[in-house]
Amino acid sequence: MAVGGAPVAHADGNVTVPADSLIAARQAGMDLQVALAGAIKRGIESKAEVKPFKDAGDGIAAWGKAIPGLFPAGTEKGHKTRALPVIWSDRAGFEKAAANLTEAAETMAKAAEAGNSAEFATAFQATGQACAACHRTYRAR
Repeated sequence: MAVGGAPVAHADGNVTVPADSLIAARQAGMDLQVALAGAIKRGIESKAEVKPFKDAGDGIAAWGKAIPGLFPAGTEKGHKTRALPVIWSDRAGFEKAAANLTEAAETMAKAAEAGNSAEFATAFQATGQACAACHRTYRAR
């Protein structure tokens, strides 16, 4: 049980977080990812050095790993979520979609670290495609 909306640790090690808090966290994470993608896109368009974008790629990859854990049962409704029920009925597909995002972002981070602008741009496109594929299936418009 949550007290005053704060997470409560249980003796078994589980933490209970109100559904609205999880939904708000995943929405904020998605917003941050969109902001990173915008900055990356502007960098690519202006032919900026890509090495500084390594952290952005790493961050998006870490976000991709975290996404499935932010969609537990019980967070299907509330806080203006646009999550579709298929997230919970096709959990394996949803987790694969998040893994695809992680993989594409890891490739983008590696290309940034290497300073390979062409590979970075290709990986950025793949990252965007992974986002779009997930949203087409698992998010309402």
